[in-house]
Amino acid sequence: MTRRDERGLAASVEAAVVLPALVLFVGLLLTFARIALADQSVGSAAAAGARAASLERTPGAGQDAAASAVAAALAQHGLRCAHTDVTVDTAGLSRPLGQLASVRVSVTCQVSLADVSLPLIPGQVTVEAARTSPIDPLRGR
Repeated sequence: MTRRDERGLAASVEAAVVLPALVLFVGLLLTFARIALADQSVGSAAAAGARAASLERTPGAGQDAAASAVAAALAQHGLRCAHTDVTVDTAGLSRPLGQLASVRVSVTCQVSLADVSLPLIPGQVTVEAARTSPIDPLRGR
């Protein structure tokens, strides 16, 4: 072998070692970015649901408003959840006028990672967020 052939072989070996590591690194970046964006979207949806529920006058209307606000916020962010669970605590809406109270909304979303498909990465990850919103103590009934 000549000197020129050996340099070409070294470049091939470097590419064979570096390229799979680079592909795995990019895949991990995409996975973590997907999880971070999902976390941000679920938190925003929980805040929107809490705000919508706090504007209602009855616990039943508050639960309905929170559920529809969470669904709308998740759709607006383009987040597709395999399963969504919305828990609304509207006990504060039952308190008499003049008392301080709040509404709490918890959102759980199972985000699919199937299109990332890296080894040792689960197919779904669960993202949870909870937010509260104060209720106007002088609201009308």
